[in-house]
Amino acid sequence: MSSQPYDLSRDLSSLVPVHALRVLEALERAGAEAWIVGGWVRDALRGCPAHDVDITTSARWQEVERILHACDIEVHETGTAHGTLTAAIEGKPIEVTTYRIEGTYSDHRHPDEVRFVRDVREDLARRDFTINAMAFHPARGLLDPFGGRDDLVRGVIRAVGDPGGRFGEDALRVLRALRFAARLGFAIEGRTQKALRTHASGLRSIASERIGQELSGIVMSGRLAWALMAQTEVMCEAIPELRACVGFEQHSPYHAYDVFEHTARVCRAVEEFTGGLASAELRWAAMMHDIAKPQTFTRDESGRGHFFGHPRRGADVTQGVLRRLALPKELVASVVALIRLHDHPLSPTERSVSRMLLALERACPGHARELAFSLIDLKRADAVSKTVTAASYAIELDRMSELLRRRVARGVCCRVSDLAVGGADVMRELGAAPGPLVGAVLADLLAQVVDGRLPNEREVLLDAIRTKSKTRSKRSLGLPEDQP
Repeated sequence: MSSQPYDLSRDLSSLVPVHALRVLEALERAGAEAWIVGGWVRDALRGCPAHDVDITTSARWQEVERILHACDIEVHETGTAHGTLTAAIEGKPIEVTTYRIEGTYSDHRHPDEVRFVRDVREDLARRDFTINAMAFHPARGLLDPFGGRDDLVRGVIRAVGDPGGRFGEDALRVLRALRFAARLGFAIEGRTQKALRTHASGLRSIASERIGQELSGIVMSGRLAWALMAQTEVMCEAIPELRACVGFEQHSPYHAYDVFEHTARVCRAVEEFTGGLASAELRWAAMMHDIAKPQTFTRDESGRGHFFGHPRRGADVTQGVLRRLALPKELVASVVALIRLHDHPLSPTERSVSRMLLALERACPGHARELAFSLIDLKRADAVSKTVTAASYAIELDRMSELLRRRVARGVCCRVSDLAVGGADVMRELGAAPGPLVGAVLADLLAQVVDGRLPNEREVLLDAIRTKSKTRSKRSLGLPEDQP
């Protein structure tokens, strides 16, 4: 439950953005009733009002359009079937929607019909949770027919009306409940909790990209561990691939927990190691890093469990899951790279650091440096979520992290463009034209620099190219390469 002290006497009128006031006043001067609703009201009561404002009104959308045009306010028809227009003032959007109620949701996603009404209370009654079912007007104050303000103070997510009815209408509300609880640090009220578990299977009828959007909010809340352990059934409906991990014993001297609990503990640990500022790719990788362990499980003659190849297989599974959820391609590539390398042995040596950076650069060009720190955080979180003996590896990773910082501070060579020589140098020294040979020479030089066989110094690398040039000339003459 939240311990956030909310000031119920706070005057919200001074917080309303000027562009929203202009739309509100235009509608009411024309004889319509209008209120600010939704997230802005909720967050303003919490002391953190947003710039995005939604307005609901008794006027039909055609009237709204006419009224706003008459006041020289730009209007876009963005959802007239549901009574919604978007006003724009100096580039700032304000959604304006007619009071409405909704019919049954036969597909558990969209109302079969929308009916416009004249009473704002009817409109608020169709909303999902009490904290989202409040309206505010600068003159009339707060309208809160379902106790949303009290639930904010108590730190509770509670459905409006019958919870089963709310989740039965739109199953995505199951994940929305988790997202709000995770983001705000709230508890979920008992009847609402029972109903969301009952209706979690409805997520199977929801478009994957909509599930991805809600999951992203849960992941970025920093409370992913809570979501996994307290809302296991819901999370496994959202990502069915997680279900096999639940209760899957590892039979390993290095592990104290089943795969699922270990995963949740890794998610909690990455938040602790990053001070709650973990990147999106690190958070997703923490949740998915062991996703393929049940698929790769074997036991040897002594009964000890093994998961050979689970990082590679897990990377493949994760790529499929994140693509299905329509997450950004760059994020998917980074998460996949972290999972593929999360079990790769690292040591606090220059060579090990360089090889790690090179592998990450090849997987995600231009992002090796930040991903290297995320990989160390993931491996550290993984270590401390095993047995006490295995957790000692985290100390070695601390030394690895310090070495990486020093390397980054003085400049890291992990891509061809970091070399002290370039393609023009190779062509000049070899007398070669642009082509695959130039790239091959640069790639070979990079490999030697990464392995510590050559320093990244211009004259040294030029000498190495000249040596190649001599070797190439001898080969063309059919002479032994060691003949002077």
